[in-house]
This record gives sequence, structure tokens and C-alpha cells, in this order.
Amino acid sequence: MAAVQTAAEAHDVDVLIIGGGPAGSTAATLLAERGHHVVLLEKARHPRFHIGESLLPANLPLFERLGVADEIKAIGMEKWGAEFVSPMHGRGETFEFRDAYDPQLPYAYQVRRSQFDEILIRRASRAGARVIEGCCVRAADLAIDARFVRVDAVHEDGRPEAWNARFLVDASGRDTFLAGLLGAKRRNRKHNSAAMYAHFSGAHRYTDQRAGHISIYWFDHGWLWFIPLADGVSSVGAVVWPSYLKERRTSLEEFFLATIAKCAPLAERLSQAQRVSPVEATGNYSYSADHSSGARYLMVGDAYAFIDPVFSSGVWLAMNGGAVGADAIDTCLRHPARARRALREFDRVMQRGPRVFSWFIYRITSPAMRDLFMQPRNVLGMKSAVLSVLAGDIFRGTPIWKSLHMFKAIYLLASVFNPRRTLGAMRKRAADIQPVVPGE
Repeated sequence: MAAVQTAAEAHDVDVLIIGGGPAGSTAATLLAERGHHVVLLEKARHPRFHIGESLLPANLPLFERLGVADEIKAIGMEKWGAEFVSPMHGRGETFEFRDAYDPQLPYAYQVRRSQFDEILIRRASRAGARVIEGCCVRAADLAIDARFVRVDAVHEDGRPEAWNARFLVDASGRDTFLAGLLGAKRRNRKHNSAAMYAHFSGAHRYTDQRAGHISIYWFDHGWLWFIPLADGVSSVGAVVWPSYLKERRTSLEEFFLATIAKCAPLAERLSQAQRVSPVEATGNYSYSADHSSGARYLMVGDAYAFIDPVFSSGVWLAMNGGAVGADAIDTCLRHPARARRALREFDRVMQRGPRVFSWFIYRITSPAMRDLFMQPRNVLGMKSAVLSVLAGDIFRGTPIWKSLHMFKAIYLLASVFNPRRTLGAMRKRAADIQPVVPGE
């Protein structure tokens, strides 16, 4: 490889963004529209495959703000709600977003991420950001100069290039570039899981208004998803505990299909289906950085934190983080005296999303939570408040918090009044989430 360029050869730029997923593309678009000189580096080339096809209603106003609403609608399948299926109860329960506190957010979309992510990154380019694909960041120096961050990258043809950025955005996703560089990445000790997934054609799909619903299936080793896409393909995946992964003695494909077979309702929907993509897997599913920003940098999306995707929150939290991050960076660059306050507000928003969703995620497989989801009641607005969370409506000041506190209190009482069941479930979960030790 050619020698890395010297600092004198580096290009000056206002903002350099690592990663062209939803978080990075959102930040790039909004910053470029405000007149900042933005460079976005993406190691792959779009379109590229990515999991996480289910969006939330809270995404839609941001699509309008970015000017991509019509493009997303053209590729998306309308998602009006979610179905939770509990074999323990022998049935499922459907939740519709129109029953949330704010009925003006009644639906979202299911999308192929290859199409969705390409729409967003091309929008960033049209907004004036310089988008460079096939370019992988190799190093960053946050302390080379008080005025900028030095970033070194290599193009896919081996050609090096460097930038001096007034501000650096890490939107590198699960690569967690900055968190790794700074030693800031922390495994979530309260939750641990891995995912296996593939696409299928010919699966049984609903034909009524539930046609675009995501279906979540509980089973003994975690949960599974079924996401219908507009072109007739369905995304199917299993999020499982490390204890279950220790049982694997076959190929990933065989293990994945055997896992589906353990959930009779999902297996029936796939009985006539054909797998049309390789089975993929990813582990170390929940983590976060111990901080979200510094003097000349911030982390957004999965580069900052990743939580279990049971509520499809990933794309929304990433894009919202990109938007809030763009606001913070604009303030830092234009009004340095207000930078510290702007980054504090950014950090508050970044922490809120994972915190709100994680309370449910840590308990979603517990018997008490399954009971509440299978017997929803809107007493004191509790069902509407939970649905608002499922819709992603947690940042606008929608008055859901008193009702959520009541829901949490009911959950606690249901757990306390069934102590044997609760303690048994707690012990099982504690054993299930223990990480797999290499060589075991």
C-alpha cells in the first residue's frame, strides 16, 4: 500500500462522516443543506444488503424533512401495526399504531434496506455532500490539532486519502470505529443475544390490513420475526440467547431452519416457502459506548449503541440521532460558545432512546410481560402509551410518561404476585444471556 499522506496533503472539510447508512446519510443531508462542506465515506457500494427492514411511524416526518417521502413510499409496504404471537397463550394479539396517543402517526413501512439506504445516501449527494463509496477509514487522530480531527482512509484501489475535519461523525454502524479507537465500547451485561436471518419467497402472508404487519413470535430460546416486503419476499429471523447457540452442532443453515421448526405458527407460514438468500448471522447484539460525543466528534446510530431489534427501533434511533447530531454540529461550528450545551443536549437524546426501549426489551420474554401483551387494556391510557413507544414517539413531548409509569407498576405487581414463576424466569434468563466462551 502507498504511504499515508502527510497532514499537509490532507483536504480541509467542515464535517467528515464515516458510514453511509441511515444515520450518516441523514446527518450529511441536513448539514450540507445548511451550507457546510461535508464529506461522507462509505466502505461499501450501494446498493448493498442490510438487515433491519421494519420502520416506525416516527420515521415519516423525518422522511418529509429530508425530501425522500415519495421515494420511500414507492419502495415500501405499508405497516399499520404489529402482531405478537405467544405459544404460551396459544394465540396472538394485534396492535395498531392508530391506537397510539397520537393517531396522526398511524403507519410506517417495511422496506428492502438495499433500496432504502441507497435512497438516503443519494439524497445526501444531491444536497451537496461529497459521497465517496468504496473508501474505508483506517485511522483518526482526535488530538493532532485543536482546530480539526485528522482522518486517514484507503480507497478500494489502494489509494490513500486524508482529511482535516472541523468535526467528525462516526456513523460506522456495528464497526463502532470511534468507540473501538477510544476504548469506549461496553457490552450490555443486562442483555445478550445473537441473530440468524434470511429471505424467503412463497411464505403465507396476510391479505387484509395486516398484510404489512411485522409478526413477532416468542419461543423458548428468544423470539423470531416475520417481515413482509413489497416485492413478495419475506424477511425471517431469530434472535436467540447464547445458551441456545451452544447447542449448535450443524451448519448455520440447518440450525436456522431447525430453530424455525421450534415455533409451530411461524413454521406453518413457511411450510411452502423457498429460501432465496443465504442464511446470515451476527452476534454481540447489545452494546453501547460510554459517551456519545467529544470536543470535535460524535457517534450516531449503531456506532454509539445497539439494542435488541424486537421493536424495530434501529433505523428510527439512527436517523433521529443523525438529525439531532446535525443540529448539534451546526451549533458547534457556527456558535462555539454554545458547543458544550449543544453536545449535552445531543447526549441526552442519544441516551433516551435506548433507555426507553431497553426497559421493555429486558422484560419482553418474561411471563408477566407476555400476559400484559396478550391481554392489553387501555386503562389510564396505558395501551396507547405503550403503542406510542412502539411507534417511536418518545422525543416530541407527547404526554405518555404517566401512563407508562402506571404500566410499569402493573408489570411489577403482576411479577410480585407470581413469585415462583417470576423468580424461575429471572434465573432462566440470567443463565440464557451468559456469553458464549470460545472453545466451550
